[in-house]
Amino acid sequence: MREVLGHFASGVTVVTALTPGGPMGFTCQSFSSLSLEPPLVVFAPARSSRTWPRLRDIGRFCVNVLAEGQDDLSRVFARSGADKFAGVHWVPSRHGSPVLDDVVAWIDGELWAEYDGGDHTVVVARVLDLGADPRRRPLLYHRGGYGLLTPDDAPR
Repeated sequence: MREVLGHFASGVTVVTALTPGGPMGFTCQSFSSLSLEPPLVVFAPARSSRTWPRLRDIGRFCVNVLAEGQDDLSRVFARSGADKFAGVHWVPSRHGSPVLDDVVAWIDGELWAEYDGGDHTVVVARVLDLGADPRRRPLLYHRGGYGLLTPDDAPR
């Protein structure tokens, strides 16, 4: 299943929040827009995540859509245990969540609902604020590795 579904290219996000102990976050490949009215997005952290329960308790977070060249940032936030924000530049959103520098887009949200998703939790978030940098291109994940769109990939 992983091999076949890996043929579906996806963007890469880092979900962040500001906790009483400082900023926290995790890499999340499963992310999508869900609804325009009300404005909702969905993402799916692994049930084994130790970060998601702490962000859930806060109830507000930011989904940072990574840009090409930010694959190292994706790897840093995918690790367990280390200070993931060491050397990472960010600014607080209007609602206080970390918006990482140089991302393609960011979506500030609050927890709307959670559902069982097998070995993942399906999180629905209400969008509070968002922004994008149209000059940047997204970091893609495809067949187990990071990739970029090339001019040959452009629709004809």
